Amino acid sequence: MQFKHATLDFDGPVAILRLDHQEVMNAVSVDMLGGLAEALDEIEERKGDVRCVVLTGAGRAFCTGANLQGRNNQSKRTKAGLALETSFHPFLRRIRNLHCPIVTAVNGPAAGAGMSFALLGDMILCARSAYFLQAFRRIGLVPDCGSTWLLPRLVGKARSIELSLMGERLPAEKALEWGLVNRVYDDGVLMEEAMKLAHELANGPTVALSLIRKLYWDSPENSFEEQLNLEFQCQLRAGDTEDFREGVGAFLEKRPAKFKGK
Repeated sequence: MQFKHATLDFDGPVAILRLDHQEVMNAVSVDMLGGLAEALDEIEERKGDVRCVVLTGAGRAFCTGANLQGRNNQSKRTKAGLALETSFHPFLRRIRNLHCPIVTAVNGPAAGAGMSFALLGDMILCARSAYFLQAFRRIGLVPDCGSTWLLPRLVGKARSIELSLMGERLPAEKALEWGLVNRVYDDGVLMEEAMKLAHELANGPTVALSLIRKLYWDSPENSFEEQLNLEFQCQLRAGDTEDFREGVGAFLEKRPAKFKGK
């Protein structure tokens, strides 16, 4: 399915969402965000069938940040950052609150906002040639799209500030060493491995996996007692699913579980 600078395909219970504006290495524009929103609408309409999403880039880049083409021709009164709350933030919030796991397959450069998009994945897989870049300082801006929240929690304050102040590339292998990403593969097999992982997740207990996502997203903002209470609430919900009953039955019968995502 084709949307504005975005494509959506389905492989059984896995949705593959691609940023697709290859002429600008998938740089993000308001038009692209509109296309991505429509694609997410389609995914949510198929909520009962889609049990994992793979987010990747078309061509040789994942996403090189905001699309700056034509910026010099805009009125000087157009303030940088205004599109964040109207276009970027709604997309980020929808990804955070998605009903199923997300695998990001970082197939090339992930810079600026593109780095944030990549780090939203529950499992982050990278091509060996890929790299990350906090590019904002190169054009006199500050990091946005949640990167100042995500990065310190993933790699600590010192490395986060260094990436942002220096604006230097972080190669995939170094990102793996730092714990920023989960796995690195040779370029030619990245999507094959991403789809393999996505199908493994899609065949899992979707409700429980969704609640696991919520627990880890909410954890940094909660006290220990608040997190204990959230775990309790989530466990009550997970324990009321068909998949829990199937999982226990399969364990007792010493057979592989057949989860239905319900």
